[in-house]
Amino acid sequence: MTVANRQFTRLSALARAFGIVALLAPVLWSRDQPALYALMAIGAIWTGAQLVEMRTRISPISSAVVEGALVGAVCGFSIHTSLAVIGALALPPFTAGLRSGWRGATFALCAQLVSVVIIAFTLFGELSAEQSFGAFTWCVTGLGLGLIAGFVHSTIRQSPNPLGPYLYAQSLIRELIGLSGGLSSGLDPVALGGVILSAVRDDLPTVGLVMYVPRGDTLTPLITEATPDAFDLSACDDLALESWALSRPMTSGRVFALPLLTEAGTTAVVAGLLSDRLDLGRLGLEERLQALLVHLEVGAVHLDTALLFAAFRDSATAEERRRLAREMHDGVAQDIASLGYLVDALAAQPTSPEQAERIQDLRKRVTAVVAEVRRSVVTLRTSVGASESLGTAIGSIARNLTEVSGVPIHVTLDELTTRLRSEVEAELFRIAQEAMTNAVRHARAKNIRVHCQVHAPAAVITVSDDGQGMQRGRPDSHGLAIMRERALLIDAELSIGTNRAGGTTVTVRTPGAPGGMPPTSGSSAIVKV
Repeated sequence: MTVANRQFTRLSALARAFGIVALLAPVLWSRDQPALYALMAIGAIWTGAQLVEMRTRISPISSAVVEGALVGAVCGFSIHTSLAVIGALALPPFTAGLRSGWRGATFALCAQLVSVVIIAFTLFGELSAEQSFGAFTWCVTGLGLGLIAGFVHSTIRQSPNPLGPYLYAQSLIRELIGLSGGLSSGLDPVALGGVILSAVRDDLPTVGLVMYVPRGDTLTPLITEATPDAFDLSACDDLALESWALSRPMTSGRVFALPLLTEAGTTAVVAGLLSDRLDLGRLGLEERLQALLVHLEVGAVHLDTALLFAAFRDSATAEERRRLAREMHDGVAQDIASLGYLVDALAAQPTSPEQAERIQDLRKRVTAVVAEVRRSVVTLRTSVGASESLGTAIGSIARNLTEVSGVPIHVTLDELTTRLRSEVEAELFRIAQEAMTNAVRHARAKNIRVHCQVHAPAAVITVSDDGQGMQRGRPDSHGLAIMRERALLIDAELSIGTNRAGGTTVTVRTPGAPGGMPPTSGSSAIVKV
């Protein structure tokens, strides 16, 4: 017996047992002896049907027809003396539907209906209005239960489609592509956030604004519209967190925080500092914030859509990188390692000194290729998401490059506790990773220095080496172009040039980061690898 058949048998047994109990209670209460005999006959029929389903290979349709006919005969024989057991007509279509679907339920219903009519008219000549109505009501109930059982049957019988998740994903992606043409405001979170800040600035005279978006259990700045000298972001951090937690506007002196609400919850929080020239009593700040809360509902939906799209894109990219890493590790890396074993076997029995020298050179090349593949696997699998901060992730990949290449990489970190958006951190990390890898592979450098300064939402990362400087690029080299594309994705500025030591310096700077960001009073760390 298959798993599905066992499930159907158990459900049938439970349904029949429930039917017996439900019919037996009123019969015992009313002390209806003819109905009790009829119910005992029905119980015997259902017990036999249950044993047949469990023990034999009789066709489910045949057993359903026989059960329906027998139950109908008992109900037709007792209908003139008692209507207490006529409710049993609802069960055969249900049990037949479980085993044979809608077809079985239909056959069982027809069999019991014909049996009731034939027995009743043969023995008693006619049916009263009450008897006819009772039989019709319970047969219709059986029809409904049979349809439900048929649906359960088709659901359990349906084998899982391995392509189901992919087909569903296809439909969603096609729908997203179709909808994207109607997104007049675009899907750039920074641009949409800027529109919202402009609306807030038009209504409230502020000296500085910052928009926070959720990242895990905290908030991270998305946009700031003030210089560090004129506006201290820390004055808004606590109030923004409180507004985010309570999902309502908050004020504290000249600082305010306004949540952007959608049906999914709080999408972002706009915090700002009002000018000290204002009379807060006349401004009516609470009323203005409530009005802005309603006015920015459309912008909040736009921003929430853009953030969801960015999260989807980052998740898909990270998963693809992990898949490529697995394929490289389990495929190419293993094949090349096996080739190295063959080379070792040849090196054990060279035919001449010249051949031994060539085999040794080949072994060195194979070892170098294996090391390069393993380094690529580590590069693909390393991400910012698993690290405590952007600087920690950069330090981790720097240590790995140092261990593989032997070139010392000195990493200096200057970070505040507030983090950048995840997509910004990811692109900055990949740019720094590519710059360090290029310096290790091509610059012939003796030392590489990395400086990572993060004052969210601004950040500056510099990678300098003392190698041979910029060289003419190969036609098949795309590293610099990819770095520029990554910088463009987050609207950052990328500069590449020659430094005083004759080596190369790569600098990437996010919007809002001046040429030299001031030292911070927050926590900073220096890590040398």
